[in-house]
Amino acid sequence: MLSRVLVVDDEHAARSVAGRILHAHYEVQFAADATEARSKLMGGPVDLLLCDIHLPGESGMELIKSLLARDDDDLAVVMVTGEDNPGLADRAFELGAYGYLVKPYRRGDLLITVSNALRRRQLEQQSRAYQRELEEDVITKSLETEHVRQLLRRSEESLERSRLETVHKLSLAVEMRDQVTGLHLSRMGAYCEEIARRMHLPEEECDVISLAAQMHDVGKVAIPDRILLKPGALTEEERAQVETHAEVGRQILRGSESPILQLAECIAWTHHEWVDGSGYPRGLEGDEIPIHGRIAAVADVYDALTRDRPYREALPEAEATALMAAGRGTQFDPEVLDVFMHAVPVPA
Repeated sequence: MLSRVLVVDDEHAARSVAGRILHAHYEVQFAADATEARSKLMGGPVDLLLCDIHLPGESGMELIKSLLARDDDDLAVVMVTGEDNPGLADRAFELGAYGYLVKPYRRGDLLITVSNALRRRQLEQQSRAYQRELEEDVITKSLETEHVRQLLRRSEESLERSRLETVHKLSLAVEMRDQVTGLHLSRMGAYCEEIARRMHLPEEECDVISLAAQMHDVGKVAIPDRILLKPGALTEEERAQVETHAEVGRQILRGSESPILQLAECIAWTHHEWVDGSGYPRGLEGDEIPIHGRIAAVADVYDALTRDRPYREALPEAEATALMAAGRGTQFDPEVLDVFMHAVPVPA
């Protein structure tokens, strides 16, 4: 059975574009405003709401706030806007949206975002089912303590998997937009894990940094294609927009009890800080920057320099390492850079 998607947008052209993209994969309905959307929701179950932020009368934000506040609601929400405003993305995620798109979006971006949102919805439904199963068993059957613990652990593990899978797929979608293959994510993880082990970080941190580092640029989901894929130099205003991705990434990842997502939040927020204090978003210096952010900074820059990007071709390894050596003690932590340069094998 096809999942049901309700597209809410006051522009007929926008509804038509979304409908053409989604109709082959989902059962699609349309609404032009919040009132019509509520009517469609009352008329039958809907799995996902693709909602424009700016609607006549009740806004899209107000609509999803009221819908997601219902305790029994299993609706997945993806917000859409034509306005390049990371603050709106922050608000949407805080309200409980599973995705955020800037119009005009590409077909692949819409399909990936909707698929990820529906998958996360399914996994969280399974987690709640486990929780209900646990509560019912405790009340009606007086289960033994060990069985109760097993059910609770299954519930918590399922929810953590859903969160990790959603954020990781969102990170992959960002890399695909940036015309970089998903191998960048795996290389980032491999570099960071090996550096952490060579620096003798605690074993549990080495185990999780490989996954956490792969979410470093998740905040770029809020950066429009016209800036992210621009082949030439960015204006000051465009560069400032790109630099917001560190804070947006933190907003997306924060608040989790998962050790992996907690470390991912730290890395997303700090991997563009420089040890001399001239980085962003907070201008931290030296040891003020968490060691995991300093490790990710080295790995990210090396991989970016040695791979083709929209604005330049890949540099030879010798030229890339020479450039990075010039940043020793200014951009990069000297100890981290030395470990990477002298001891870490370069993945293919």
